[in-house]
Amino acid sequence: MKRFIYISLVIMAGAIMVNGTLPSKAPQVPLGDGSKLRTIKHDAFKRGEVLKYRVHYGFIDAGEAIVEVKDENKLIGGRPTYHVVANGYSKGSFDWFFKVRDKYESYIDEETMAPWVFIRRCDEGGYKINQNYVFNQHKKTVDADGKNFDTPEYVQDLISSFYYARTLDFSTAKKGDIFTITSFVDNEIFELKIKYMGKETIKTNLGKFKCIKFRPVVQKGRIFKSEEDLNVWVSDDKNKLPIRAEAKILVGSIKLDLIGYMNLASPISIVTN
Repeated sequence: MKRFIYISLVIMAGAIMVNGTLPSKAPQVPLGDGSKLRTIKHDAFKRGEVLKYRVHYGFIDAGEAIVEVKDENKLIGGRPTYHVVANGYSKGSFDWFFKVRDKYESYIDEETMAPWVFIRRCDEGGYKINQNYVFNQHKKTVDADGKNFDTPEYVQDLISSFYYARTLDFSTAKKGDIFTITSFVDNEIFELKIKYMGKETIKTNLGKFKCIKFRPVVQKGRIFKSEEDLNVWVSDDKNKLPIRAEAKILVGSIKLDLIGYMNLASPISIVTN
């Protein structure tokens, strides 16, 4: 749960941009068995999109994250995919205190918005994580570094859940409505529940944005003081870009702000007057 919330803050939703590649030892994704998979049509993002975020821990400029949909056409199991690469890194005095160098990759099916391959290479304060997940969305299984797990239909990974959420339709949502995204995280099934909180206009260094506010449902005690201590604002448009995330934790607070974007699929809800 702690790591899921951390990366949600860093990428939503935590190095230099590098071209991701499939690990040489990862199992091959099987071709389709003829079963029909769903199709999700959207205008939320496209190849070439780049998002840049700044992370603050209290008043400290703690790090940055860059999330990119690679401008390439990669077939996985004979199906076209979006190749998403996310890099998060600490900086300044925080880098001296707790160095973070995180890289995540996901190959997301272009039609189903569900992942085929997930790659994680993280170094957080000297604690290193290497994960290779290969999903079989036809058979509802995932190979996690040689271990096989059954999964729910169209299960997500840490990265794909962020992009899948951007395709959801909130036009008829009412305050208090709950949306659930099921993901495979650290060899476990995790259900992220997000509560729709209505619409707000917020001010950032990039300008004012019309936003939709969400409150992910969190467990108080280990990280958060209460169940209402994490809030996320996404642009109220077809992109549904995460503009800001704020979290009150047991020791201090974390804030993430969008500081740059390129090659959006749709016009963004920035207020011009």
